[in-house]
Amino acid sequence: MLATPTILDESYALEGFFDEMFAAPGQVRPHYRALFDQLSHMTPQAFDARRREADASFLYQGITFTVYSEDEGIERVFPFDLVPRIIPEAEWSVIERGLRQRVLALNSFLHDIYHEQKILKDGVVPKELVFGARHFRREMIGVEVPRGTYAHVVGTDLVRDEDGSYYVLEDNLRSPSGVSYMLENRQAMKRTFASLFARYGVRPVEHYPQELLGTLRALASEHNPDPCVVLLTPGIYNSAYFEHSFLARQMGIEIVEGRDLVCHDDRVYMRTTQGLKQVDVIYRRLDDDFLDPLAFRPDSILGVPGLLNAYRAGNVALANTVGTGVADDKAVYAYVPEMIRYYLSEDTVLKNVPTYLGSNDEHRGYILEHLDSLVVKAVNESGGYGMLVGPHASAAEREEFRRRVSDNPRNYIAQPTLALSRHPTFSESALRGCHVDLRPYILCGERVTIVPGGLTRVALRRGSLVVNSSQGGGSKDTWVLGS
Repeated sequence: MLATPTILDESYALEGFFDEMFAAPGQVRPHYRALFDQLSHMTPQAFDARRREADASFLYQGITFTVYSEDEGIERVFPFDLVPRIIPEAEWSVIERGLRQRVLALNSFLHDIYHEQKILKDGVVPKELVFGARHFRREMIGVEVPRGTYAHVVGTDLVRDEDGSYYVLEDNLRSPSGVSYMLENRQAMKRTFASLFARYGVRPVEHYPQELLGTLRALASEHNPDPCVVLLTPGIYNSAYFEHSFLARQMGIEIVEGRDLVCHDDRVYMRTTQGLKQVDVIYRRLDDDFLDPLAFRPDSILGVPGLLNAYRAGNVALANTVGTGVADDKAVYAYVPEMIRYYLSEDTVLKNVPTYLGSNDEHRGYILEHLDSLVVKAVNESGGYGMLVGPHASAAEREEFRRRVSDNPRNYIAQPTLALSRHPTFSESALRGCHVDLRPYILCGERVTIVPGGLTRVALRRGSLVVNSSQGGGSKDTWVLGS
């Protein structure tokens, strides 16, 4: 009698990449053993039934994202893979220590460049790099911000190379997205693999909304025991609107658009059925450019006229602070290790990916000569846009980026093409290795809080290195194990 095939019956090829589950062909890493045993007894049909059940749940709850580049069908269910990523405690402790170090240095950098500018005067970071950054806001120079903290919500993207070493790929300090998918992924896994989840002793992530609310409330005046906190969204057509409404609901705060707020005498008020109510803290999910048409883009209908003046007067707090985007700049990213040494006098725990700056003559020459082997990125783009993956690009695409880098060198950086780690992912009725990254979420309030896990993003297209949902990527639940 023939044995019933399982999803692990197919040949699973490592192909020279670091694999999160397998140390070698057929050799399962110890912390994946229980998951491996469960999968070894599941048929493709049984696994696919659970996957479809999870997809239906996501669709019913409206867990979607928007792809602006598509002409039709732009509203998509967020792709979710049921094979979780598992991180042992010792490994996570290193990640946690590195993230804490990094966010402290970045906040010190932001405070410095908007005040004394010591790091620029000492020549550690080039002045022209900061002053030429698109998101450097001269309006914030000399402004004192609550608790001296600029980035209150941070999402840092981590990758692993062929040796399994972690690297920081980029920092997201403006309005990092994806945390709602992390929370919903966890609920889906609890429903789908309840017994397995219980066996593993996974550290919780469900407390994130209340930790976020505590971080936001801490920004209000110490004399205000019950501050009014709102979430400012661009509106229902924004790609992350599901997340905006989800987080507001989870925190029990109002979600507002710019038209719901009004400024008077340098104070911000929310329109309610009972009249105007003063707002103390705004968790804003729109970029600086659209925040206040009197200060930034005059054509913005998304923001609140007079908001910047109210903020500078200290009558309302913003998370994240205006001007944090300068630390998002991928050229400024190259200097974070120097920031850590400068402000903290510590060695870097999590390394940067080696980075070549288009603004540096020597680096630019190297970039132009090696377009076929490098990943070239625009310094202010995200979501996988404005990027060239040299080894996978056509000759015409490489020539187009040669022109772009030559015409506007400050706008581009390049990095070697990393052999990103892979993780077993269910596709085509079997498990195959797909490239992954990890976005942990850090909150900076009265203390630094790091949620144990984060959003593991996976490149679902065969052979792709791009994990962004807008480019065909999906996500996995991330299990950090307790002691």
